[in-house]
Amino acid sequence: MSKEAPVGLTILEKLIGLLMIAIGALTFYVTYTNLGSTGGNPILFLAAGLALVVLGAFLVIAKTE
Repeated sequence: MSKEAPVGLTILEKLIGLLMIAIGALTFYVTYTNLGSTGGNPILFLAAGLALVVLGAFLVIAKTE
């Protein structure tokens, strides 16, 4: 017997994924537009922003079981 995930859990997972995408995109955009003022290593912040976008997309696409 397979159990279905509660509807609220599925909706919350998708909302958190969308929030992660928004935060990651904002982090990437702000870092990319201000490369000169970020100091020594903006690659760290660009990579973190992209990682948040990828993880958020995975949460949105993933099927909750």
